[in-house]
Amino acid sequence: MSTVRMVFVTVPDETVGLSLVRTLLDEGLIACGNLVPGLRSIYRWRGAICDDSEVQLILKTTAAAWNALRDRIVVLHPYDCPEVLCIAVEDGHPDYLRWVAESVGS
Repeated sequence: MSTVRMVFVTVPDETVGLSLVRTLLDEGLIACGNLVPGLRSIYRWRGAICDDSEVQLILKTTAAAWNALRDRIVVLHPYDCPEVLCIAVEDGHPDYLRWVAESVGS
């Protein structure tokens, strides 16, 4: 298994997503961030059903940076309870996995 992690975060719009990704890159917590617009989220929040447009962020990081990344996202994120999910990457293109590992912390 690699040390690479994919982190999924929803944000309210592309402006917030771009700011978050650039900050996390500048701070060396991620190697890459993708912004996927056009997400529609339907969820229960504080007893009400909500239906919102959002942007999905897909962030690439390492296991070693995960805790700091999670904590930083929570501080920077505009939501009271942001979605921050981490998935271990079991395998992938070795050169790409190496690039992610070398890029985090740079």
